[in-house]
Amino acid sequence: MLSTAPEAQTSVRELFRRGLVIPAHPLALTAERELDERRQRALTRYYVEAGAGGLAVGVHTTQFAIHGTPLLSPVLELAAETAREYSRDVVLVAGATGPTAQAVAEAELARDLGYHMVLLSPYREADEDELIERARAVGEVLPVIGFYLQPAVGGRALSRDFWTRLASIEAVAGIKVAPFDRYRTLDVLHGVCRSGREDEVALYTGNDDHILADLITPHRVVVDGREVEVEFVGGLLGQWAVWVRRAVELLDEARRARAGDDAATRRLLSLDGHLTDANAAIFDSANGFHGCIPGIHEILRRQGLLAGRWCLDPEEELSPGQLAEIDRVWAAYPWLRDDDFVAEGLDRWLR
Repeated sequence: MLSTAPEAQTSVRELFRRGLVIPAHPLALTAERELDERRQRALTRYYVEAGAGGLAVGVHTTQFAIHGTPLLSPVLELAAETAREYSRDVVLVAGATGPTAQAVAEAELARDLGYHMVLLSPYREADEDELIERARAVGEVLPVIGFYLQPAVGGRALSRDFWTRLASIEAVAGIKVAPFDRYRTLDVLHGVCRSGREDEVALYTGNDDHILADLITPHRVVVDGREVEVEFVGGLLGQWAVWVRRAVELLDEARRARAGDDAATRRLLSLDGHLTDANAAIFDSANGFHGCIPGIHEILRRQGLLAGRWCLDPEEELSPGQLAEIDRVWAAYPWLRDDDFVAEGLDRWLR
């Protein structure tokens, strides 16, 4: 595992900068809605053995409701402890939420547990100036990943100037771009380029409706008369909480596409619609993403990694018609799934 000592942060950031598959880690619960430690560990083992380069824990897919509760610490600790079972490097990203004092405290907890970075969720009650100061304060504890979260699941609109100011903070190592909106995605790209730190701030797609297109596209941004090329180097995604072995293969192919492999580009463009269609069912786009977390849980349940779809909120379940849509994409796109890989490792991960 990577060290969390200050001298190790450069190598952590370099590994992150190269681009990784980073699943947003779900929360495994029992039918009584208590933490299922065995299956929580199994999920972490699955992700690491599938080739994920990092884990994001305490984020939206883990369920924001764990923040401010005694559940946050053991969930973070389980992932870090399980990742240390492996000799290869795994970048650990902890989600932090709330006002500045809460976000700093959660970053300190993550640092003490061995995490390397903080994914800083937006806070609706703060204006942009306050959000910048909040990022600076958290950045004194651990490197920060900014987060453009779509409004449907708790995010908010942010200006192009905000992204310039955020990217200018030395502690900001990357940005997860997940507004599910091309105009707002361009705001982040322009903002990062205006900061002059486009070579230091790693862009990770969180646009579940545009994953492969984001990853294969070299974006040319004109700033103050100069043309700057930036690219999404990896993904930090709820969609990549499932079918992770295939996600790793797709990111490798996206790298070849960006390097000029036209055949890889054409293939990924054809698959982009398949992955987006699958995501629409899993994330319940037809119902404002109400069933997105149960949808992820349903895929993992079918593969045997989770025992059920249970969420902390008993009202958080699949939307009407969502299960039929999941059935449809499950049958339609077998090449997106990694069922054989999961079946081979499941007993070992559940030990």
